[in-house]
Amino acid sequence: MFTRRQIWNLLIPLMIEQVLTSLMGTADTMMVASVGSAAISAVSLVDSINVLLICVFAAMATGGGIVCAQLLGRGERRDASDTGGQLMLTVLAISIAVMAALVLLRGPLLRLIFGRVEADVMEGALTYMLITALSYPFIALYNAGAALFRVDGNSRLPMLVSTIANAVNIALNALLIYAFGMGVAGAALATLASRVLCAVVILVQLRKPRQAIVVRDYLHIRPNFRRIWNILAIGVPTGIENGMFHFGKLAIQSTVSTLSTTAIAAQAMTATLELLSGQAQIGIGLGMMTIVGQCMGAGRRDEARRYILRLTAYSEVCSIVACLLVALAVKPVTRIAGMEPEAAAMTAQLTYIICIVKPFLWTLSFTPAYGMRAAGDVRYSMILSTTTMWVCRVVISVVLIRVLNFGPLGVWIGMFSDWAVRAFLYVRRFRSGKWAEHEVVRS
Repeated sequence: MFTRRQIWNLLIPLMIEQVLTSLMGTADTMMVASVGSAAISAVSLVDSINVLLICVFAAMATGGGIVCAQLLGRGERRDASDTGGQLMLTVLAISIAVMAALVLLRGPLLRLIFGRVEADVMEGALTYMLITALSYPFIALYNAGAALFRVDGNSRLPMLVSTIANAVNIALNALLIYAFGMGVAGAALATLASRVLCAVVILVQLRKPRQAIVVRDYLHIRPNFRRIWNILAIGVPTGIENGMFHFGKLAIQSTVSTLSTTAIAAQAMTATLELLSGQAQIGIGLGMMTIVGQCMGAGRRDEARRYILRLTAYSEVCSIVACLLVALAVKPVTRIAGMEPEAAAMTAQLTYIICIVKPFLWTLSFTPAYGMRAAGDVRYSMILSTTTMWVCRVVISVVLIRVLNFGPLGVWIGMFSDWAVRAFLYVRRFRSGKWAEHEVVRS
């Protein structure tokens, strides 16, 4: 269904978008790190909650995107556009509810999860959460709109919007943090402004008739519960998977918060660099969902299987290259960020270990799953991901940190065990062919 040129026209902008977004996030972290360890610790703690919730919103967008991809594969463009409108309505309602809850309960929530962190860290965390929570509806709408463009094979527009918005974020960071001395609050306001920009641009572009999926008259969209159910049937298991996965990371972050401020800062920077080393592969996975979704909608299961294999191989090559680049960049990054010497040394040590292990395990533990979800195999992915997260990653990390005093290294040993088990079980599932036996859109 796809020529080689079409595949790369889809994948390259996705890979660039993911890498640039992560690079901007690294620059963001470096700017906050220059304010001090208390500031980067506050941002790190709150971002562990923000990432969890944003991934839930992204899961809803994934659900709508998979349904729309299969509808387009069947040639039902009007139904795909109607489903796109229902997706925008659904993510808006969910994100507003989550935003209101976080704004009202941020104090008790932060104290419940992170306990007795230092006073200046908690003060910064409360400020950062208040402002960034206001951005939830905007990032949710952007993710949903971007998913609809990618389903149509147009990954270039979301890349351009995201790149411009991230550049605005960095510019505002520089202005508010350095020129106005606003610290954590400045970083949060810059994030809010960039997400508002993303949402506005993507909503305007969705109204134009040049793409396969067109959404107009936003104020007149009314719930169509059959279509919403189709979205939620994919989005809810994916959301539970993402939510539980990141909730597990949050539990680990709670354990990390018991360490010294130096260790927290080192773990925050290491996590940022590790995330950077996987962004191109995530872009390939997102492209795989469009390709496999349309193949499955058209009834071409063997073709979907071949695309999963081919794109997984691409992902492994990217993983090797990305880990090499991150290993070379870690020391310059910590110097530019102005990290304290002890924290910088700890960051470098952890990053080198990750870059050695990751190419062997990460690709098979994540990339094929994108294609299997696009085929509707979301419950297996949800159960597997949640189980390995808690049994492997959380339990091992907590024991290594709290009982055996491994420090931040315990987090990554737990993560490696999670990757290994997931890789083995996903390969087994793929070879069985059971992932292709689902019906996302009923005839």
